[in-house]
Amino acid sequence: MARMKLYYSPSSPYARKVRIVAIETGLDKKIEMTNVALTPVAANADVDKHNPIGKIPVLSVKGMDLFDSPVICEYLDSHHKGRRLFPRKGRERWVALRQQAMADGLLDAALLVRYEGALRPEDKRWSDWSEGQMKKIDGVLAQLDAEAKALKGKLTVGTISVACALGYLDLRFADMGWREKYPRLAKWLAAVSKIPSIKATAPPPA
Repeated sequence: MARMKLYYSPSSPYARKVRIVAIETGLDKKIEMTNVALTPVAANADVDKHNPIGKIPVLSVKGMDLFDSPVICEYLDSHHKGRRLFPRKGRERWVALRQQAMADGLLDAALLVRYEGALRPEDKRWSDWSEGQMKKIDGVLAQLDAEAKALKGKLTVGTISVACALGYLDLRFADMGWREKYPRLAKWLAAVSKIPSIKATAPPPA
């Protein structure tokens, strides 16, 4: 395989998902990590060259740029000989993809709340918008807590996605206290956070 370059940020939960998959598939040593700085209102020229959407993560392989995180993760998972993180068939596959969808949906809502509070001028902020997004986050947390048993076992793209989403809440929404409300989910995260790939990619303190 041609050497790859990943454009990422240590605090990006989507990029973290890719980094975990890279470690779990043994491909991390073949990837050049390029730390970039960008926000929705401050583009990065290097990223724009490789992704017309202007977002990270982006994986550059010879002759091709891949985005976003589900696509990159599936590409990496198709280029190793070990156990697949994207189950190939049956209920296990759809459970993993559904978990990934819930986790990414949680992250989408969390990022919108984050940008509304941190980037939008104070006089233009819309509290109803933020409250609506927080309800989505709470709905996903409730569903994941109810299905905590399905998160157990070997890592899949679904459980990796959930771990990254919860890690982002801890980074940017530390005061929301989700662990008290969803103890089964909190117990699962405590256990999975000891896995080396997840521990190694933990975001830096806010």
